[in-house]
Amino acid sequence: MHIPLIEALLPYPQINPVALQLGPIAIRWYALAYIAGLLLGWWLILRQLAQRSLWTNAPFYGTAPANAEQIGDLVVWATFGVILGGRLGWVLFYGVILCSGDHGYPYCYGLPGHFLTDPIKIFAAWQGGMSFHGGLIGVAIAISIFSSRQKLSALQLGDLVASVAPIGLFFGRIANFINDELWGRPTNVPWAMIFPRGGNIPRHPSQLYEAALEGIALFIILQLGLRKFRWHQKPGLLIGAFLLGYGVFRSFVEMYREPDAPFLGPITMGQALSSFMIIGSVYFFWRALRQQPEEPKAIKQAKG
Repeated sequence: MHIPLIEALLPYPQINPVALQLGPIAIRWYALAYIAGLLLGWWLILRQLAQRSLWTNAPFYGTAPANAEQIGDLVVWATFGVILGGRLGWVLFYGVILCSGDHGYPYCYGLPGHFLTDPIKIFAAWQGGMSFHGGLIGVAIAISIFSSRQKLSALQLGDLVASVAPIGLFFGRIANFINDELWGRPTNVPWAMIFPRGGNIPRHPSQLYEAALEGIALFIILQLGLRKFRWHQKPGLLIGAFLLGYGVFRSFVEMYREPDAPFLGPITMGQALSSFMIIGSVYFFWRALRQQPEEPKAIKQAKG
């Protein structure tokens, strides 16, 4: 479809991707987005743990699923999971799978062959390339290992993390917008923008769509589920809601976002990966709704 070259009604704000320059050290908005998401998520989890009314009923019986010190340690594990998983996920999903085809995308130049001839590129996240789905897998592995070592419930910890995860998604998409990356498909809607690196073509500001849906809307849904409907009392239910919500929202926005490369006909890589999240949500819903809360040993002994 031909898109006329019109002047976008919403001018793209020229924000320097570097938030602060300290000599040779550049602090970028993208890095600050990661930090803000982790710190605010950490803070909100601590606030939730301190709200005693959330942990009164089964399966908690007055005992929160973790203490402040354990959550602090979990944040460290989750940080490594996000960074390593995000980078390795991009290498696998985009650098290897997508770039193995003849797509001609600039970021595919020399890939995946360069990963063999110059292995440092596998970890060169500073050159660009992070995958949300890879980061999700990394965090899931981190939670599983951490909960096993601490003898905590992986489902209960996962619910806590899921309830605050949209905070990081929101800041991440805003950082994508500032970085002038992951813009949308050509369009002539009144709110279109002309991105400097997207050519002289009005495009959907799809980063803002994702910030609104994956960030704000999903955060509201999960917080209502936690605080009003007490979904956390069925461990795994918040995880399922997060997976379903993100999978649906991401798949929807992919229809307006410029795809990284063709994957399976009209299906983008983002939609393909999100479909696994939707399928995974069914498992967590099934597991959460079928389980019966078990009374603590102290209560059982008192009844006996």
